[in-house]
Amino acid sequence: MNEDGTGLLTIGELAGLTGVPVKTIRSWSDQDLLPPAARTPAGYRLYGPDAPARLEIVRSLRELGIGLAAIRSVLHRELPHGLNGMGGPPSLAETAAQWADALDAQIRTLRLQSAVLRSVAARGSAAEELPYMTELARLSARERRLIITDFVENALDGVDAPAYRSGLLAATPDLPDDPTAEQIGAWLELAALVREPELRTALRRLAEYSARTAGAVGEPEAGEPDAMSESPAQGEPLAPGAPDATSEPPAPRDPRTSRPPTPPAQERAVIRVAELMRVRGEAAVAAGIAPDSPAAEPVIAELVAAWLPTQTGTADSPTEDGPPARARLLEQLETAAEPLVERYWQLLCTVTGRPAPPRWDTAGTWTTAALRAHPGPYELDRSAFDGTDPDRVLRAYEQVTRDVAALVAAVRPEDLALPTPCAGWTVRQLLDHMVWENLMATSIAEGTPRADHTADHLGDDHRTAFAHSVRAAHAAFTGSGMLHRTYGPYEAPGAMIVQQVVVELLAHGWDLARATGAPTGLAPGAAEETLAAARRIYGAAPRTEGSSFAPERPAPPGAGATDRLAAFLGRDPA
Repeated sequence: MNEDGTGLLTIGELAGLTGVPVKTIRSWSDQDLLPPAARTPAGYRLYGPDAPARLEIVRSLRELGIGLAAIRSVLHRELPHGLNGMGGPPSLAETAAQWADALDAQIRTLRLQSAVLRSVAARGSAAEELPYMTELARLSARERRLIITDFVENALDGVDAPAYRSGLLAATPDLPDDPTAEQIGAWLELAALVREPELRTALRRLAEYSARTAGAVGEPEAGEPDAMSESPAQGEPLAPGAPDATSEPPAPRDPRTSRPPTPPAQERAVIRVAELMRVRGEAAVAAGIAPDSPAAEPVIAELVAAWLPTQTGTADSPTEDGPPARARLLEQLETAAEPLVERYWQLLCTVTGRPAPPRWDTAGTWTTAALRAHPGPYELDRSAFDGTDPDRVLRAYEQVTRDVAALVAAVRPEDLALPTPCAGWTVRQLLDHMVWENLMATSIAEGTPRADHTADHLGDDHRTAFAHSVRAAHAAFTGSGMLHRTYGPYEAPGAMIVQQVVVELLAHGWDLARATGAPTGLAPGAAEETLAAARRIYGAAPRTEGSSFAPERPAPPGAGATDRLAAFLGRDPA
Protein backbone atom coordinates (compact mmCIF):
# COMPACT_ATOMS: atom_id res chain seq x y z
CA MET A 1 0.00 0.00 0.00
CA ASN A 2 1.04 3.56 -0.59
CA GLU A 3 2.36 5.20 2.50
CA ASP A 4 0.12 8.26 1.94
CA GLY A 5 -2.82 6.38 3.52
CA THR A 6 -4.98 6.45 0.37
CA GLY A 7 -4.94 2.62 -0.01
CA LEU A 8 -3.77 2.97 -3.61
CA LEU A 9 -1.10 0.75 -5.13
CA THR A 10 1.75 1.72 -7.40
CA ILE A 11 2.28 -0.41 -10.50
CA GLY A 12 5.37 -1.94 -8.88
CA GLU A 13 3.42 -2.84 -5.74
CA LEU A 14 0.63 -4.36 -7.82
CA ALA A 15 3.17 -6.43 -9.78
CA GLY A 16 4.81 -7.63 -6.57
CA LEU A 17 1.45 -8.55 -5.07
CA THR A 18 0.11 -10.49 -8.09
CA GLY A 19 3.24 -11.78 -9.80
CA VAL A 20 2.23 -10.14 -13.10
CA PRO A 21 5.13 -8.28 -14.73
CA VAL A 22 5.04 -4.44 -14.69
CA LYS A 23 5.29 -4.41 -18.49
CA THR A 24 2.18 -6.61 -18.80
CA ILE A 25 0.17 -4.52 -16.31
CA ARG A 26 1.12 -1.33 -18.16
CA SER A 27 0.03 -2.91 -21.50
CA TRP A 28 -3.32 -4.06 -20.11
CA SER A 29 -3.87 -0.64 -18.56
CA ASP A 30 -3.23 1.04 -21.90
CA GLN A 31 -5.88 -1.25 -23.46
CA ASP A 32 -8.48 -0.24 -20.86
CA LEU A 33 -8.50 -3.65 -19.15
CA LEU A 34 -7.08 -2.28 -15.89
CA PRO A 35 -7.58 1.50 -15.77
CA PRO A 36 -5.68 3.28 -12.94
CA ALA A 37 -7.71 4.80 -10.13
CA ALA A 38 -5.48 7.90 -9.98
CA ARG A 39 -2.06 9.26 -10.86
CA THR A 40 0.70 10.82 -8.80
CA PRO A 41 1.68 14.46 -9.33
CA ALA A 42 4.51 13.10 -11.45
CA GLY A 43 2.02 11.16 -13.62
CA TYR A 44 2.66 7.64 -12.30
CA ARG A 45 -0.30 5.26 -12.18
CA LEU A 46 -2.01 4.30 -8.97
CA TYR A 47 -4.43 1.40 -8.64
CA GLY A 48 -7.35 0.91 -6.31
CA PRO A 49 -7.96 -1.94 -3.80
CA ASP A 50 -9.99 -3.87 -6.41
CA ALA A 51 -7.09 -3.96 -8.90
CA PRO A 52 -5.55 -7.29 -7.75
CA ALA A 53 -8.87 -9.12 -8.16
CA ARG A 54 -9.51 -7.46 -11.54
CA LEU A 55 -5.98 -8.30 -12.63
CA GLU A 56 -6.52 -11.97 -11.70
CA ILE A 57 -9.68 -12.05 -13.87
CA VAL A 58 -7.80 -10.65 -16.85
CA ARG A 59 -4.89 -13.05 -16.38
CA SER A 60 -7.22 -16.09 -16.06
CA LEU A 61 -9.15 -15.17 -19.22
CA ARG A 62 -5.93 -14.66 -21.16
CA GLU A 63 -4.62 -18.04 -20.04
CA LEU A 64 -7.84 -19.58 -21.36
CA GLY A 65 -7.08 -18.06 -24.75
CA ILE A 66 -9.76 -15.33 -24.76
CA GLY A 67 -8.87 -12.24 -26.76
CA LEU A 68 -8.30 -8.81 -25.26
CA ALA A 69 -11.32 -7.24 -26.98
CA ALA A 70 -13.63 -9.92 -25.57
CA ILE A 71 -12.14 -9.48 -22.09
CA ARG A 72 -12.66 -5.73 -22.28
CA SER A 73 -16.33 -6.26 -23.20
CA VAL A 74 -16.81 -8.69 -20.32
CA LEU A 75 -15.23 -6.34 -17.78
CA HIS A 76 -17.26 -3.34 -18.95
CA ARG A 77 -20.50 -5.33 -18.67
CA GLU A 78 -19.67 -6.76 -15.25
CA LEU A 79 -18.94 -3.30 -13.83
CA PRO A 80 -22.02 -1.25 -12.83
CA HIS A 81 -21.15 1.66 -15.08
CA GLY A 82 -20.87 -0.67 -18.07
CA LEU A 83 -24.35 -2.14 -17.91
CA ASN A 84 -26.56 -0.95 -20.72
CA GLY A 85 -29.39 -3.48 -20.97
CA MET A 86 -29.88 -6.43 -23.33
CA GLY A 87 -27.94 -4.77 -26.11
CA GLY A 88 -24.79 -4.32 -24.02
CA PRO A 89 -21.54 -6.29 -24.07
CA PRO A 90 -21.67 -10.04 -23.47
CA SER A 91 -21.53 -11.39 -19.94
CA LEU A 92 -18.69 -13.55 -18.65
CA ALA A 93 -20.90 -16.64 -19.00
CA GLU A 94 -21.76 -15.80 -22.62
CA THR A 95 -18.14 -15.08 -23.47
CA ALA A 96 -16.99 -18.29 -21.76
CA ALA A 97 -19.51 -20.31 -23.79
CA GLN A 98 -18.44 -18.70 -27.06
CA TRP A 99 -14.76 -19.25 -26.39
CA ALA A 100 -15.36 -22.81 -25.22
CA ASP A 101 -17.00 -23.50 -28.59
CA ALA A 102 -14.07 -21.89 -30.36
CA LEU A 103 -11.59 -23.94 -28.34
CA ASP A 104 -13.54 -27.12 -29.12
CA ALA A 105 -13.21 -26.33 -32.82
CA GLN A 106 -9.50 -25.71 -32.37
CA ILE A 107 -9.13 -28.99 -30.48
CA ARG A 108 -10.88 -30.88 -33.28
CA THR A 109 -8.57 -29.26 -35.81
CA LEU A 110 -5.51 -30.04 -33.72
CA ARG A 111 -6.67 -33.63 -33.24
CA LEU A 112 -7.10 -34.01 -36.99
CA GLN A 113 -3.65 -32.51 -37.61
CA SER A 114 -2.12 -34.78 -34.97
CA ALA A 115 -3.78 -37.87 -36.49
CA VAL A 116 -2.53 -36.97 -39.96
CA LEU A 117 1.02 -36.41 -38.71
CA ARG A 118 1.04 -39.64 -36.69
CA SER A 119 -0.26 -41.54 -39.69
CA VAL A 120 2.47 -40.00 -41.85
CA ALA A 121 5.07 -41.04 -39.26
CA ALA A 122 3.70 -44.59 -38.93
CA ARG A 123 3.36 -45.15 -42.68
CA GLY A 124 6.62 -43.45 -43.62
CA SER A 125 4.66 -41.40 -46.14
CA ALA A 126 6.40 -39.29 -48.74
CA ALA A 127 6.07 -35.52 -48.58
CA GLU A 128 3.78 -35.40 -51.60
CA GLU A 129 1.27 -37.64 -49.80
CA LEU A 130 0.68 -35.15 -46.97
CA PRO A 131 -1.79 -32.87 -48.83
CA TYR A 132 -3.81 -35.90 -49.95
CA MET A 133 -3.96 -37.34 -46.43
CA THR A 134 -4.99 -33.98 -45.00
CA GLU A 135 -7.75 -33.76 -47.59
CA LEU A 136 -8.93 -37.29 -46.70
CA ALA A 137 -9.18 -36.34 -43.04
CA ARG A 138 -11.41 -33.37 -43.90
CA LEU A 139 -13.87 -35.21 -46.15
CA SER A 140 -17.57 -35.09 -45.44
CA ALA A 141 -19.57 -38.20 -44.52
CA ARG A 142 -20.99 -38.32 -48.06
CA GLU A 143 -17.52 -38.14 -49.60
CA ARG A 144 -16.23 -40.92 -47.34
CA ARG A 145 -19.16 -43.16 -48.27
CA LEU A 146 -18.52 -42.49 -51.96
CA ILE A 147 -14.93 -43.77 -51.62
CA ILE A 148 -16.17 -47.06 -50.11
CA THR A 149 -19.02 -47.36 -52.62
CA ASP A 150 -16.69 -46.91 -55.59
CA PHE A 151 -14.28 -49.43 -54.09
CA VAL A 152 -16.96 -52.10 -53.54
CA GLU A 153 -18.58 -51.64 -56.94
CA ASN A 154 -15.21 -51.85 -58.66
CA ALA A 155 -14.08 -54.91 -56.70
CA LEU A 156 -17.31 -56.86 -57.29
CA ASP A 157 -18.00 -55.72 -60.85
CA GLY A 158 -19.57 -58.59 -62.79
CA VAL A 159 -19.91 -60.93 -59.79
CA ASP A 160 -23.47 -62.24 -59.24
CA ALA A 161 -23.50 -61.74 -55.47
CA PRO A 162 -26.08 -59.00 -54.87
CA ALA A 163 -26.61 -59.64 -51.17
CA TYR A 164 -22.88 -59.77 -50.55
CA ARG A 165 -22.53 -56.46 -52.40
CA SER A 166 -25.39 -54.80 -50.53
CA GLY A 167 -23.94 -55.92 -47.21
CA LEU A 168 -20.59 -54.38 -48.04
CA LEU A 169 -22.24 -51.16 -49.16
CA ALA A 170 -24.24 -50.98 -45.94
CA ALA A 171 -21.04 -50.88 -43.88
CA THR A 172 -20.06 -47.23 -44.22
CA PRO A 173 -17.20 -45.36 -42.50
CA ASP A 174 -19.36 -42.98 -40.46
CA LEU A 175 -17.08 -40.99 -38.17
CA PRO A 176 -18.77 -39.52 -35.08
CA ASP A 177 -19.17 -35.75 -34.79
CA ASP A 178 -16.14 -35.56 -32.50
CA PRO A 179 -13.83 -38.38 -33.63
CA THR A 180 -10.79 -39.41 -31.67
CA ALA A 181 -7.29 -39.35 -33.12
CA GLU A 182 -7.47 -43.16 -33.32
CA GLN A 183 -10.65 -43.00 -35.39
CA ILE A 184 -9.20 -40.42 -37.76
CA GLY A 185 -6.05 -42.51 -38.10
CA ALA A 186 -8.15 -45.61 -38.82
CA TRP A 187 -10.04 -43.74 -41.55
CA LEU A 188 -6.77 -42.62 -43.16
CA GLU A 189 -5.49 -46.22 -43.12
CA LEU A 190 -8.81 -47.51 -44.46
CA ALA A 191 -8.79 -44.98 -47.30
CA ALA A 192 -5.27 -46.12 -48.19
CA LEU A 193 -6.21 -49.81 -47.87
CA VAL A 194 -9.10 -49.63 -50.37
CA ARG A 195 -6.63 -48.39 -52.97
CA GLU A 196 -4.66 -51.65 -52.69
CA PRO A 197 -5.31 -54.11 -55.56
CA GLU A 198 -4.74 -57.02 -53.15
CA LEU A 199 -7.78 -56.07 -51.05
CA ARG A 200 -9.99 -55.77 -54.13
CA THR A 201 -8.84 -59.20 -55.28
CA ALA A 202 -9.50 -60.72 -51.84
CA LEU A 203 -13.03 -59.31 -51.63
CA ARG A 204 -13.76 -60.50 -55.14
CA ARG A 205 -12.65 -64.04 -54.23
CA LEU A 206 -15.06 -64.05 -51.28
CA ALA A 207 -17.91 -62.77 -53.44
CA GLU A 208 -17.22 -65.33 -56.16
CA TYR A 209 -17.19 -68.12 -53.58
CA SER A 210 -20.52 -66.86 -52.24
CA ALA A 211 -22.04 -66.82 -55.71
CA ARG A 212 -20.63 -70.25 -56.59
CA THR A 213 -21.74 -72.11 -53.45
CA ALA A 214 -25.16 -70.55 -52.82
CA GLY A 215 -27.87 -73.22 -52.77
CA ALA A 216 -31.33 -73.45 -54.16
CA VAL A 217 -32.75 -71.43 -51.29
CA GLY A 218 -30.81 -68.45 -52.56
CA GLU A 219 -27.74 -66.52 -51.67
CA PRO A 220 -27.42 -66.31 -47.89
CA GLU A 221 -28.03 -62.88 -46.48
CA ALA A 222 -26.45 -63.50 -43.11
CA GLY A 223 -23.31 -64.58 -44.89
CA GLU A 224 -22.69 -61.08 -46.12
CA PRO A 225 -21.53 -58.29 -43.89
CA ASP A 226 -24.79 -56.66 -42.90
CA ALA A 227 -24.45 -53.18 -41.45
CA MET A 228 -21.00 -53.81 -40.02
CA SER A 229 -21.05 -57.60 -40.18
CA GLU A 230 -19.26 -60.28 -42.14
CA SER A 231 -20.76 -63.30 -40.42
CA PRO A 232 -21.03 -66.47 -42.49
CA ALA A 233 -24.13 -68.47 -43.26
CA GLN A 234 -25.28 -71.06 -45.80
CA GLY A 235 -22.40 -71.80 -48.13
CA GLU A 236 -20.60 -68.64 -47.10
CA PRO A 237 -16.91 -68.85 -46.18
CA LEU A 238 -16.71 -68.81 -42.41
CA ALA A 239 -15.16 -65.59 -41.16
CA PRO A 240 -15.16 -65.68 -37.37
CA GLY A 241 -12.83 -62.71 -37.29
CA ALA A 242 -15.54 -60.40 -38.65
CA PRO A 243 -17.89 -58.21 -36.63
CA ASP A 244 -20.81 -59.83 -34.85
CA ALA A 245 -23.90 -59.96 -37.02
CA THR A 246 -26.16 -59.54 -34.01
CA SER A 247 -25.08 -55.94 -33.52
CA GLU A 248 -27.11 -54.49 -36.41
CA PRO A 249 -30.26 -55.30 -38.39
CA PRO A 250 -29.69 -57.09 -41.71
CA ALA A 251 -28.99 -54.95 -44.73
CA PRO A 252 -31.87 -54.55 -47.23
CA ARG A 253 -32.09 -57.15 -49.97
CA ASP A 254 -31.13 -56.08 -53.45
CA PRO A 255 -34.44 -55.14 -55.16
CA ARG A 256 -33.33 -57.01 -58.29
CA THR A 257 -33.44 -60.40 -56.56
CA SER A 258 -36.28 -62.27 -54.90
CA ARG A 259 -34.07 -64.69 -53.03
CA PRO A 260 -35.30 -65.20 -49.48
CA PRO A 261 -33.10 -64.31 -46.51
CA THR A 262 -31.43 -66.84 -44.28
CA PRO A 263 -33.70 -67.78 -41.36
CA PRO A 264 -32.67 -65.90 -38.18
CA ALA A 265 -32.23 -69.16 -36.26
CA GLN A 266 -29.74 -70.42 -38.82
CA GLU A 267 -27.95 -67.09 -38.84
CA ARG A 268 -27.53 -67.30 -35.07
CA ALA A 269 -26.30 -70.88 -35.40
CA VAL A 270 -23.62 -69.78 -37.85
CA ILE A 271 -22.44 -67.09 -35.46
CA ARG A 272 -22.29 -69.64 -32.63
CA VAL A 273 -20.26 -72.05 -34.78
CA ALA A 274 -17.80 -69.32 -35.74
CA GLU A 275 -17.28 -68.42 -32.10
CA LEU A 276 -17.00 -72.11 -31.13
CA MET A 277 -14.24 -72.57 -33.72
CA ARG A 278 -12.36 -69.57 -32.39
CA VAL A 279 -12.62 -70.69 -28.75
CA ARG A 280 -11.74 -74.35 -29.43
CA GLY A 281 -8.86 -73.47 -31.73
CA GLU A 282 -7.30 -71.02 -29.27
CA ALA A 283 -7.78 -73.52 -26.43
CA ALA A 284 -6.05 -76.24 -28.45
CA VAL A 285 -3.09 -73.97 -29.12
CA ALA A 286 -2.91 -72.97 -25.45
CA ALA A 287 -2.96 -76.64 -24.43
CA GLY A 288 -0.16 -77.47 -26.85
CA ILE A 289 -2.28 -79.87 -28.93
CA ALA A 290 -0.55 -80.40 -32.28
CA PRO A 291 -2.98 -80.16 -35.23
CA ASP A 292 -1.83 -83.54 -36.55
CA SER A 293 -1.94 -85.36 -33.21
CA PRO A 294 -4.66 -87.83 -32.24
CA ALA A 295 -5.75 -85.36 -29.54
CA ALA A 296 -6.85 -82.93 -32.30
CA GLU A 297 -9.38 -85.35 -33.80
CA PRO A 298 -12.07 -85.01 -31.07
CA VAL A 299 -11.87 -81.23 -31.43
CA ILE A 300 -12.34 -81.41 -35.20
CA ALA A 301 -15.19 -83.91 -34.84
CA GLU A 302 -16.98 -81.52 -32.46
CA LEU A 303 -16.53 -78.56 -34.82
CA VAL A 304 -17.73 -80.48 -37.88
CA ALA A 305 -20.82 -81.70 -35.99
CA ALA A 306 -21.68 -78.14 -34.99
CA TRP A 307 -21.04 -76.81 -38.51
CA LEU A 308 -23.06 -79.36 -40.51
CA PRO A 309 -26.54 -77.90 -39.68
CA THR A 310 -25.45 -74.51 -41.05
CA GLN A 311 -25.02 -76.05 -44.50
CA THR A 312 -28.65 -77.08 -44.88
CA GLY A 313 -30.01 -75.79 -48.18
CA THR A 314 -26.66 -75.22 -49.86
CA ALA A 315 -25.63 -76.92 -53.07
CA ASP A 316 -24.60 -80.53 -52.39
CA SER A 317 -24.84 -79.90 -48.68
CA PRO A 318 -23.09 -82.57 -46.56
CA THR A 319 -25.25 -84.32 -43.99
CA GLU A 320 -22.66 -86.25 -41.96
CA ASP A 321 -19.05 -86.07 -40.89
CA GLY A 322 -16.74 -87.50 -43.51
CA PRO A 323 -14.16 -86.51 -46.14
CA PRO A 324 -16.62 -84.43 -48.25
CA ALA A 325 -17.82 -82.45 -45.21
CA ARG A 326 -14.31 -81.82 -43.93
CA ALA A 327 -13.12 -80.82 -47.39
CA ARG A 328 -16.02 -78.32 -47.66
CA LEU A 329 -15.28 -76.83 -44.23
CA LEU A 330 -11.57 -76.61 -45.02
CA GLU A 331 -12.37 -74.82 -48.29
CA GLN A 332 -14.56 -72.31 -46.45
CA LEU A 333 -11.87 -71.59 -43.87
CA GLU A 334 -9.14 -71.25 -46.50
CA THR A 335 -11.36 -68.95 -48.57
CA ALA A 336 -12.06 -66.75 -45.57
CA ALA A 337 -8.39 -66.56 -44.58
CA GLU A 338 -7.91 -63.07 -46.00
CA PRO A 339 -5.82 -60.90 -43.62
CA LEU A 340 -6.51 -57.75 -45.64
CA VAL A 341 -10.27 -58.30 -45.45
CA GLU A 342 -10.01 -58.87 -41.71
CA ARG A 343 -8.05 -55.61 -41.41
CA TYR A 344 -10.71 -53.84 -43.51
CA TRP A 345 -13.43 -54.78 -41.02
CA GLN A 346 -11.26 -53.96 -38.01
CA LEU A 347 -10.65 -50.45 -39.38
CA LEU A 348 -14.35 -49.94 -40.12
CA CYS A 349 -15.13 -50.90 -36.53
CA THR A 350 -12.57 -48.45 -35.19
CA VAL A 351 -13.82 -45.64 -37.43
CA THR A 352 -17.42 -46.09 -36.29
CA GLY A 353 -16.58 -46.74 -32.65
CA ARG A 354 -17.79 -50.36 -32.63
CA PRO A 355 -15.98 -53.10 -30.69
CA ALA A 356 -13.27 -54.71 -32.78
CA PRO A 357 -14.00 -58.33 -33.75
CA PRO A 358 -11.95 -61.11 -32.13
CA ARG A 359 -8.88 -62.09 -34.12
CA TRP A 360 -9.14 -65.38 -35.99
CA ASP A 361 -5.54 -65.95 -37.06
CA THR A 362 -4.46 -68.27 -34.21
CA ALA A 363 -7.60 -70.42 -34.26
CA GLY A 364 -7.84 -70.37 -38.05
CA THR A 365 -4.28 -71.56 -38.57
CA TRP A 366 -4.72 -74.41 -36.09
CA THR A 367 -8.14 -75.51 -37.39
CA THR A 368 -7.15 -75.54 -41.06
CA ALA A 369 -3.97 -77.47 -40.24
CA ALA A 370 -6.00 -79.98 -38.19
CA LEU A 371 -8.51 -80.44 -41.02
CA ARG A 372 -5.69 -81.13 -43.47
CA ALA A 373 -4.16 -83.63 -41.05
CA HIS A 374 -7.53 -85.31 -40.36
CA PRO A 375 -9.36 -85.35 -43.72
CA GLY A 376 -11.80 -87.95 -42.40
CA PRO A 377 -13.02 -89.20 -39.02
CA TYR A 378 -10.13 -90.79 -37.20
CA GLU A 379 -9.92 -94.55 -37.20
CA LEU A 380 -7.50 -95.44 -34.47
CA ASP A 381 -4.68 -97.82 -35.39
CA ARG A 382 -3.97 -99.45 -32.07
CA SER A 383 -0.88 -101.19 -33.43
CA ALA A 384 1.02 -98.01 -32.45
CA PHE A 385 0.25 -98.93 -28.84
CA ASP A 386 1.86 -102.33 -29.07
CA GLY A 387 5.37 -103.24 -27.99
CA THR A 388 5.88 -100.46 -25.42
CA ASP A 389 7.79 -101.93 -22.49
CA PRO A 390 7.37 -99.70 -19.40
CA ASP A 391 10.73 -100.55 -17.88
CA ARG A 392 12.67 -99.94 -21.11
CA VAL A 393 10.81 -96.67 -21.66
CA LEU A 394 11.74 -95.44 -18.20
CA ARG A 395 15.42 -96.36 -18.71
CA ALA A 396 15.39 -94.55 -22.07
CA TYR A 397 13.92 -91.45 -20.39
CA GLU A 398 16.69 -91.54 -17.77
CA GLN A 399 19.46 -91.89 -20.37
CA VAL A 400 18.11 -89.18 -22.66
CA THR A 401 17.46 -86.65 -19.90
CA ARG A 402 20.95 -87.29 -18.45
CA ASP A 403 22.66 -86.39 -21.74
CA VAL A 404 20.30 -83.55 -22.58
CA ALA A 405 20.71 -82.08 -19.07
CA ALA A 406 24.47 -81.94 -19.69
CA LEU A 407 23.82 -79.97 -22.87
CA VAL A 408 21.44 -77.62 -21.06
CA ALA A 409 23.98 -77.04 -18.29
CA ALA A 410 26.54 -75.96 -20.88
CA VAL A 411 24.27 -73.30 -22.39
CA ARG A 412 25.59 -69.82 -21.54
CA PRO A 413 23.30 -66.79 -21.15
CA GLU A 414 24.61 -65.38 -24.43
CA ASP A 415 23.63 -68.64 -26.19
CA LEU A 416 19.93 -68.23 -25.42
CA ALA A 417 19.34 -65.99 -28.45
CA LEU A 418 21.01 -68.37 -30.93
CA PRO A 419 18.81 -69.83 -33.70
CA THR A 420 18.02 -73.56 -33.73
CA PRO A 421 16.98 -76.03 -36.45
CA CYS A 422 13.52 -76.27 -34.85
CA ALA A 423 10.70 -74.17 -36.32
CA GLY A 424 12.62 -70.92 -36.15
CA TRP A 425 12.94 -71.11 -32.37
CA THR A 426 15.81 -69.59 -30.44
CA VAL A 427 17.70 -71.67 -27.89
CA ARG A 428 15.65 -70.09 -25.13
CA GLN A 429 12.35 -70.96 -26.83
CA LEU A 430 13.58 -74.49 -27.46
CA LEU A 431 14.55 -74.95 -23.78
CA ASP A 432 11.21 -73.56 -22.66
CA HIS A 433 9.42 -76.12 -24.86
CA MET A 434 11.52 -78.98 -23.47
CA VAL A 435 10.65 -77.95 -19.92
CA TRP A 436 7.00 -77.75 -20.98
CA GLU A 437 7.13 -81.34 -22.32
CA ASN A 438 8.23 -82.60 -18.92
CA LEU A 439 5.70 -80.49 -17.04
CA MET A 440 2.86 -81.52 -19.35
CA ALA A 441 3.64 -85.23 -18.96
CA THR A 442 3.79 -84.73 -15.19
CA SER A 443 0.38 -83.07 -15.16
CA ILE A 444 -1.12 -85.92 -17.22
CA ALA A 445 0.26 -88.43 -14.76
CA GLU A 446 -1.28 -86.44 -11.91
CA GLY A 447 -4.66 -86.27 -13.66
CA THR A 448 -4.66 -82.47 -14.15
CA PRO A 449 -3.37 -81.71 -17.69
CA ARG A 450 -1.90 -78.23 -17.97
CA ALA A 451 -3.23 -75.57 -20.35
CA ASP A 452 -0.46 -72.96 -20.10
CA HIS A 453 1.51 -73.89 -23.19
CA THR A 454 2.24 -70.26 -24.08
CA ALA A 455 3.48 -69.26 -20.60
CA ASP A 456 7.14 -68.79 -19.70
CA HIS A 457 8.30 -72.03 -18.07
CA LEU A 458 12.02 -71.22 -18.08
CA GLY A 459 12.32 -68.17 -15.85
CA ASP A 460 15.74 -66.69 -15.17
CA ASP A 461 17.61 -69.96 -14.65
CA HIS A 462 17.29 -72.41 -17.54
CA ARG A 463 19.48 -75.04 -15.90
CA THR A 464 17.40 -75.19 -12.72
CA ALA A 465 14.12 -75.09 -14.64
CA PHE A 466 15.08 -78.08 -16.79
CA ALA A 467 16.53 -80.11 -13.91
CA HIS A 468 13.42 -79.48 -11.80
CA SER A 469 11.09 -80.51 -14.64
CA VAL A 470 13.01 -83.77 -15.14
CA ARG A 471 12.85 -84.64 -11.45
CA ALA A 472 9.13 -83.87 -11.29
CA ALA A 473 8.37 -85.95 -14.39
CA HIS A 474 10.45 -88.93 -13.23
CA ALA A 475 8.74 -88.90 -9.82
CA ALA A 476 5.31 -88.73 -11.49
CA PHE A 477 6.11 -91.58 -13.90
CA THR A 478 7.25 -93.88 -11.11
CA GLY A 479 4.93 -92.76 -8.31
CA SER A 480 1.55 -92.53 -10.06
CA GLY A 481 1.50 -95.86 -11.87
CA MET A 482 1.41 -93.94 -15.16
CA LEU A 483 3.62 -96.45 -16.97
CA HIS A 484 0.97 -99.15 -16.42
CA ARG A 485 -2.23 -97.10 -16.94
CA THR A 486 -4.13 -95.83 -19.98
CA TYR A 487 -5.27 -92.30 -20.75
CA GLY A 488 -7.71 -90.37 -22.90
CA PRO A 489 -10.65 -91.40 -25.09
CA TYR A 490 -8.41 -93.80 -27.04
CA GLU A 491 -7.01 -95.44 -23.89
CA ALA A 492 -3.43 -94.71 -24.89
CA PRO A 493 -0.92 -96.52 -22.66
CA GLY A 494 0.87 -94.23 -20.24
CA ALA A 495 4.14 -95.88 -21.26
CA MET A 496 3.58 -94.65 -24.83
CA ILE A 497 2.97 -91.10 -23.59
CA VAL A 498 6.32 -91.28 -21.78
CA GLN A 499 7.87 -92.72 -24.95
CA GLN A 500 6.62 -89.67 -26.86
CA VAL A 501 8.32 -87.43 -24.30
CA VAL A 502 11.56 -89.39 -24.84
CA VAL A 503 11.28 -88.85 -28.61
CA GLU A 504 10.63 -85.13 -28.10
CA LEU A 505 13.53 -84.63 -25.69
CA LEU A 506 16.01 -86.58 -27.83
CA ALA A 507 14.98 -84.74 -31.01
CA HIS A 508 15.12 -81.34 -29.32
CA GLY A 509 18.38 -82.32 -27.65
CA TRP A 510 19.74 -82.82 -31.17
CA ASP A 511 18.41 -79.33 -32.06
CA LEU A 512 20.18 -77.89 -29.03
CA ALA A 513 23.44 -79.64 -29.86
CA ARG A 514 23.38 -78.32 -33.43
CA ALA A 515 22.57 -74.80 -32.22
CA THR A 516 25.45 -74.72 -29.71
CA GLY A 517 28.01 -76.70 -31.70
CA ALA A 518 27.98 -79.72 -29.38
CA PRO A 519 28.19 -83.38 -30.56
CA THR A 520 24.81 -84.81 -31.61
CA GLY A 521 25.40 -88.46 -30.65
CA LEU A 522 23.17 -88.33 -27.58
CA ALA A 523 22.07 -91.31 -25.46
CA PRO A 524 23.59 -93.99 -27.72
CA GLY A 525 22.15 -96.76 -25.56
CA ALA A 526 18.58 -95.54 -26.07
CA ALA A 527 18.68 -93.78 -29.45
CA GLU A 528 18.00 -96.84 -31.63
CA GLU A 529 14.89 -97.94 -29.75
CA THR A 530 13.71 -94.30 -29.55
CA LEU A 531 13.99 -94.03 -33.35
CA ALA A 532 12.04 -97.28 -33.71
CA ALA A 533 9.36 -95.94 -31.36
CA ALA A 534 9.15 -92.69 -33.36
CA ARG A 535 8.61 -94.63 -36.57
CA ARG A 536 5.95 -96.76 -34.91
CA ILE A 537 4.09 -93.81 -33.32
CA TYR A 538 4.50 -91.16 -36.03
CA GLY A 539 5.08 -93.20 -39.18
CA ALA A 540 1.57 -92.55 -40.48
CA ALA A 541 1.40 -88.92 -39.34
CA PRO A 542 0.75 -86.50 -42.21
CA ARG A 543 3.58 -84.19 -43.21
CA THR A 544 1.33 -81.30 -44.25
CA GLU A 545 1.51 -77.56 -43.63
CA GLY A 546 1.12 -76.88 -39.93
CA SER A 547 2.03 -80.46 -38.99
CA SER A 548 4.38 -81.32 -36.16
CA PHE A 549 6.98 -82.74 -38.56
CA ALA A 550 8.41 -81.66 -41.87
CA PRO A 551 8.89 -84.28 -44.59
CA GLU A 552 11.54 -86.87 -43.76
CA ARG A 553 15.06 -85.99 -44.88
CA PRO A 554 17.78 -88.42 -46.00
CA ALA A 555 20.44 -89.21 -43.41
CA PRO A 556 24.07 -89.42 -44.55
CA PRO A 557 25.73 -92.86 -44.71
CA GLY A 558 26.92 -94.06 -41.34
CA ALA A 559 24.78 -91.56 -39.41
CA GLY A 560 24.09 -92.43 -35.78
CA ALA A 561 20.62 -93.18 -34.46
CA THR A 562 20.07 -89.67 -33.09
CA ASP A 563 20.99 -88.09 -36.46
CA ARG A 564 18.66 -90.55 -38.19
CA LEU A 565 15.88 -89.63 -35.74
CA ALA A 566 16.39 -85.97 -36.60
CA ALA A 567 16.22 -86.79 -40.32
CA PHE A 568 13.04 -88.83 -39.82
CA LEU A 569 11.43 -85.86 -38.07
CA GLY A 570 12.36 -83.47 -40.89
CA ARG A 571 15.72 -82.05 -39.80
CA ASP A 572 18.77 -81.95 -42.05
CA PRO A 573 21.57 -83.89 -40.35
CA ALA A 574 24.09 -83.23 -43.14
